[in-house]
Amino acid sequence: MFEQLGLIGCGLMGGSFALALKRAGLVRRVVGYSKSPSTTERARQLGVIDVEAPSALLAVSGSDLVLLAIPVAATESTLKAIRHLVGPNVLIMDVGSTKRDVTDAARRALKQDVGVFVPCHPVTGREVSGVDHADAGLYAGKQVVLTPIERTLTAQLEQAETLWRALGCSVVHMSPDTHDSAFAAISHLPHLLAFALMNAITGQDQGASFLSLAGPGFRDFSRIAAGDPEMWRDVLMANREELAAQAGHFQRALDEFQRLLASGQTDELQRLITRASDARAKWRMTSGAEAP
Repeated sequence: MFEQLGLIGCGLMGGSFALALKRAGLVRRVVGYSKSPSTTERARQLGVIDVEAPSALLAVSGSDLVLLAIPVAATESTLKAIRHLVGPNVLIMDVGSTKRDVTDAARRALKQDVGVFVPCHPVTGREVSGVDHADAGLYAGKQVVLTPIERTLTAQLEQAETLWRALGCSVVHMSPDTHDSAFAAISHLPHLLAFALMNAITGQDQGASFLSLAGPGFRDFSRIAAGDPEMWRDVLMANREELAAQAGHFQRALDEFQRLLASGQTDELQRLITRASDARAKWRMTSGAEAP
């Protein structure tokens, strides 16, 4: 049981975390701060937080648990703003989708106190944003990646793992670099492709009429293009080196398909499609993914 959660960022991710803690009986009080006062006020009206804080520093005051649910680009400035109240018994976590930039920011901002910070990436989310969509069940059954650094304190790391497991999450550990490589491939590149596809279609004169014919396959593929623009701008920029490497792998695969189409090599085209189909089926079986 934590006495007080200092929630910095009262949107979908932060608000859902606060509600999940409350539902599980893991926190007595939640003090929240968001850049927009109207967001903080709305969070209090919805019962997501108990007290509105006028600053990030005051949200941290008296808190033994702090969650940063903010754009990854704001990590360093936020940690600098609160570091004067960071004590050895507090646990600070984030929910950012990139980790190398976040851990570097934590080292610079917290300096000798960086050990209390446990970088986290809950692998969940929605296309909608904002505290009105906060859901106590958002994290249940999801995977959370912890990326401790060499100075992360054992006590805080164990606290973080216990907390996420108590919310019904499975927890895995990896290095920040490994995390960013993996998620460039399985998350950041797919988002980039979805954004590019939507722009490619809508940029054509007949784009609107094409979209009017789209069915479930297009809906499923393009769903993630509806993600929060500010958040995804920061994520893509923060992981641009790994993203560029994965984009290169994709471009080579796409070039191969285009070559086979241009040369009419039907058998080879089917071979590549079969390879992809088999890999997708195997992943679905081993991952427990529900969607076909």
